Amino acid sequence: MRQSTRMFAWWLVVAAAAASSAVTTEARRTSPLSFHRSVHPNSHGVMTTTRQSSSWNVVPRGGAVEEMAEEAIVAVAAAAATNLAAAAAAATTHDAGLRNVMTLKELVVEAVQGLVTYGKGTKSDALILLLTSALIPPLSKNVLHMSPILGFLANGILCGPNGMKWIQNVHATEHLADFGVVFFLFEMGIHLDFKTLWKMKRDVFGLGGSQFLVTAVAVAAIAGGLFQQSFAAMVVLGGGLALSSSAFVLQLLKDGDQLESDYGKTSFGVLLLQDLAVVPLLVAIPLLAGSGSGSLRDALTSAGLKAVMALGAILTAGTFLLEPMFDFCTKCQSQEALVGAILVTILGMSFLTEGLGLSNTLGAFLAGSLLSPTKYRHQIEREIAPFRGILVGLFFFTVGFEIDLQLIQNQLGSVLSVVVGLLFVKTVICTGVCLAFGKSLATSQQTGLILSQGGEFAFVAFRLARECGIFDIRTTKFLLTCVSLTMATTPFLESLGGILSQKIQTNDNDNDDKAKLGSIQTKKTR
Repeated sequence: MRQSTRMFAWWLVVAAAAASSAVTTEARRTSPLSFHRSVHPNSHGVMTTTRQSSSWNVVPRGGAVEEMAEEAIVAVAAAAATNLAAAAAAATTHDAGLRNVMTLKELVVEAVQGLVTYGKGTKSDALILLLTSALIPPLSKNVLHMSPILGFLANGILCGPNGMKWIQNVHATEHLADFGVVFFLFEMGIHLDFKTLWKMKRDVFGLGGSQFLVTAVAVAAIAGGLFQQSFAAMVVLGGGLALSSSAFVLQLLKDGDQLESDYGKTSFGVLLLQDLAVVPLLVAIPLLAGSGSGSLRDALTSAGLKAVMALGAILTAGTFLLEPMFDFCTKCQSQEALVGAILVTILGMSFLTEGLGLSNTLGAFLAGSLLSPTKYRHQIEREIAPFRGILVGLFFFTVGFEIDLQLIQNQLGSVLSVVVGLLFVKTVICTGVCLAFGKSLATSQQTGLILSQGGEFAFVAFRLARECGIFDIRTTKFLLTCVSLTMATTPFLESLGGILSQKIQTNDNDNDDKAKLGSIQTKKTR
């Protein structure tokens, strides 16, 4: 029994020593026994190791060992067991702590990765668009002291497919931003009823038609003579580049409070005719490429019939449906109902005209003109203003998508030649046409400068020409970049036109004063 107890105690001591040297050292310091190691040969000449303490007898040379007290063995066993348990507990606690720390790190990394994955796509695009709408106008006006249009363009270059590529779904963003022009034209229609439009018929059909035709012929001739383009490409380039940007021009006119001026009405009349001219241009492109069916005459006849149907449907709806619908929606005094009725009117009319082959902006403009004489005009304008402001800003933002900085760097000379040449040709032609229709020099040059850029419908025309095989991808990208750059120059050209207009008017007033003085002096001499 005693031998078994001794062996059990020895095994506990060895296990405790192997578990943790630090804990064993502490146990040695606190244990009632002090161990010492000695090596000596036994009676058979084999070297053996014995442990001595103050309570153990020294092993004699003959190898005989005096027996330890049973109480000492029990005390050694208890101390060893305590040390072993403490070492095991400390090791377990340390390992568990390491496992907990690693788990927390993994959880944080996993959470961040999940958040990034969740935010990709539509959600991140929406946040970028809303931040753009919220921050660009105050930064542009208050910090940079420039037009917000330029701020939207710059941010579009940064975030778009030719920049940092932060916008994931470019096509959906561009489609949403196109509604900005639709809402803008609706708001312009609110300010112009059909009586006012009839008074502007000379500016719309006479001046606007002349500007479009002369510009289209001149650009087509340059494209064929200098750049050796095909007949189909000449027609597409002439018609597409003769168009101007309604969104850019009308926004600048609105910001400058110039919509009611002669210069503003002249510019708006030209833009309205260009919206109508989009229809035959888009009809002709597939026929020119040989991918359309039938003749050009049949296509234009069909387009004319659809236009009559669209205008008839809009006039009928405006006369018999719009005002009763708004009466019904406003009786409940619900802002949601009124906003819903406005949105249905704008989108419904724009979808109608677009589905029948006309531009969607024309339908929205006519819807606004129909609501212009109603008693809800000012209320509608007030409710629609936030939608229009955000969407128009997004349109300017998406225009920046088309500006390819790498292409500009590689073809700087060609890009500058096309941009400067287009601005010069359109300014000269539009100014000359305005003078021919009896406009003053101040108004003519101002109108020519503000309408000298390319338009948003040029994007549609050039992309359609690419799909039909008239343009290749490289040419289309080059043209879209040049058109976008001409749009970016519009705020500067509008400011230049205002400065020149003031100088011209000042000179005219001085000349009038001199003429009056000369007349008075002539009368006195007589």
